[in-house]
Amino acid sequence: MKAIIIGGGIGGLTTALCLNEAGIDVQVYESVQELRPLGVGINLLPHSVRVLTNLRLEEKIASMAVETSDLVYFNKFGQKFWQEPRGRHAGYQWPQFSIHRGGFQMLLLEAVKERLGEDAVRTNHHLESFEETPEGIRATFVDRETGQVLGTDVGDLLVGCDGIHSVVRKQLYTQEGSPCFSGNVLYRGTTRMPPFLNGTSMVMVGSMKQKMVAYPISPDLDANGHQLINWVANLKEPDTQLMTVRDWNRPADQDWLVQKYQQWTFDWLDVPAMIAGAGAVYEFPMSDRDPLGRWTFGRTTLLGDAAHPMYPIGSNGASQAILDAEVLADCLQSAPDIPAALQNYEQKRLPATSQVVQGNRQKGPDQILDIMEERAPNGFTDPYEVFPYAEMDTIMSRYKVIAGFDKESLNQKH
Repeated sequence: MKAIIIGGGIGGLTTALCLNEAGIDVQVYESVQELRPLGVGINLLPHSVRVLTNLRLEEKIASMAVETSDLVYFNKFGQKFWQEPRGRHAGYQWPQFSIHRGGFQMLLLEAVKERLGEDAVRTNHHLESFEETPEGIRATFVDRETGQVLGTDVGDLLVGCDGIHSVVRKQLYTQEGSPCFSGNVLYRGTTRMPPFLNGTSMVMVGSMKQKMVAYPISPDLDANGHQLINWVANLKEPDTQLMTVRDWNRPADQDWLVQKYQQWTFDWLDVPAMIAGAGAVYEFPMSDRDPLGRWTFGRTTLLGDAAHPMYPIGSNGASQAILDAEVLADCLQSAPDIPAALQNYEQKRLPATSQVVQGNRQKGPDQILDIMEERAPNGFTDPYEVFPYAEMDTIMSRYKVIAGFDKESLNQKH
C-alpha cells in the first residue's frame, strides 16, 4: 500500500511517521522549495504527546522544549484568578510541551528522512490536481513559481495535509470560498527576556477584546539568564473589512502594539517591554472554516488544518492533527479496504474535531477571561466572590473532554 501525502507540515510529517509504523509506503509532497524552521511557539498537549511518545520522539522533543508546569489566568490588571497544573504535573502519564513550531517541524522532518529515506519528502512539488483511477489515485504536480508540470505520482490513497488553504479540499469543495475571519487579529513574536513566574508557566491575560498569551519555548537560558518567550497578542479588529486587504502573515507595527499594551506592566511581567524586545512582530487574522459534512471521497481524505482549521484557542491545533495521524494509521491497518478505512477514520475524527472547532468559536476555556472581565471590569479583591471556583472548574473541565484530553480517559490509553 502506498500513501501520497500532500503537505510537509506538522500534520503531514506526523502522518508519514504513523503510516510508516503501520507498514505503509509513503511519499510526501510539499509546495515550498525548502522546508525551514519558520513560525513561533506552539503547545503539544498530553494526548498528542502520547502519540509522539509511541513514535519514539519524546526524548528529542524534551531536549528542545519546555515541559509546561501550569496554566495561569490573569485579568488585565495582572490579578490572578485561575491556576491549574498541566501535563505530568497534573497527573497525566504524558507531559505538555511548549516548543518552537519550526524547530518541532524540523525534528519531524529529520525523523521522516531517517526512517523513510532522504527522498520521502519532495519539496517544490505543488499539487495541481488529482483523480481516482482504476489503479488508485493519480496526482499531478507543478512548480508553483513557474507553473511547469513536474510529473505525476500514483498511489493507493491520497491524504490532504495542506493546511487552511488546502488544494485537496478546494478540489473536493470547489464552491467553499475563503476562510471565516473571526474579527480578531493575532500579533505574534518571540522575545529573549528574564523568565516570569516559575519559568515553565503558560499565562493568559486580559479578555478576548484584548488578550496576551505568553509562555517559554526553550529550556535554555543565555549568558544573561534570559529565556526565549513566545507571546501572542489578541486584539479585536474594529473593522472586520480591513482584514480582506491584508496578507496572511505580514510584519506588524511594533510601536503601535507597544502603545496598545502600555498599561500592562505587572510585578511579574512587563508586557510592553516584552513586545518591544521582539526581533519582529507578525500579524495573523484569526480564522477557521465551517466544519464539513465529510472529508473522505473514495481513496482521498483530509487531515489537520485541511480538514478542520480552528481558532488557536485551548492550545489544540497541532495536537488535533497529530491525533488524526494516529487514528488514520490505525484504521488503515484494521479495515478490509482503503475506502472503508478512510470512512472509519472520518467517523472517528470528524465529529470530535467539529466539536473542538465549535467549542473554540465559543472561546473554549478562554471564556473565563471574558466572564471575569464582565463581572469585575475594575478588578477584584477576592476572585471567587465574583466568579466561584466551581463555576470556572466546570468550564475548564468541559473543554478538556471536548478536546479529548480529560485525564481519566487519556490515562487509560497506551
